[in-house]
Amino acid sequence: MRTSHISPPALCRAMLGSWCSGGCRAASVSACRGDSTSTRATTYTRTARLSLQVTFPVRVFSLLGVETVIVTNAAGGLNGSYDVGDIMLIKDHINMPGFAGQNPLCGHNDDRFGHRFPCMSDAYDRELRALAKQTAEEQGCSSFLQEGVYCMLAGPSYETIAECKLLQMLGADTVGMSTVPEVVVARHCGLRVLGLSLITNKVVTDYDSVEKANHEEVLKTTERRTQDLQRLVSNLITKI
Repeated sequence: MRTSHISPPALCRAMLGSWCSGGCRAASVSACRGDSTSTRATTYTRTARLSLQVTFPVRVFSLLGVETVIVTNAAGGLNGSYDVGDIMLIKDHINMPGFAGQNPLCGHNDDRFGHRFPCMSDAYDRELRALAKQTAEEQGCSSFLQEGVYCMLAGPSYETIAECKLLQMLGADTVGMSTVPEVVVARHCGLRVLGLSLITNKVVTDYDSVEKANHEEVLKTTERRTQDLQRLVSNLITKI
């Protein structure tokens, strides 16, 4: 079975782009990270043309015969029970840019990939999530594995306190600036999707707080949990 792994398009200079294809034990794997389109089409640029560029690798994976996509991202924790360094299995998402008409499927539908109105109620595969929980328990990661709803905002500014409170009311557990366009296109192509969010910071919801979201904290947490996340993804691939 062919599996692909996608991390978000380049958000800044710290996220270098690369694309590779090879094997992970018995599985054939294609992977991309960072500026995967080599055009610096970031998720902050919400034009229809650049949205197509951001999701272009997913369609390439589909044409290559990939059946399963694993997406990962760095996210802020909205759920008060989450700790920095936790890994959240994405069970659903809220596409805030989509509410404003910014959907990667806008425009002419290419019937080679899927029909005009794909279902999103099952965007994140239930069986894959169960397998991820089992794998995390086997490798001793279950103590910091969560499951919840990811919300995407366009960025690049971090969220205001009022925005964070609104997202909590909407039922979001984490918030980030990527992933959803790729998932939408993957489901349009009929691919199974597993999503993982690394909680790199806790959002600020108190007006008296002196804490501030900053990119350095995100990078430090990502570096600290990299090996755990890589091991989880690698072990998962062998079981899919």
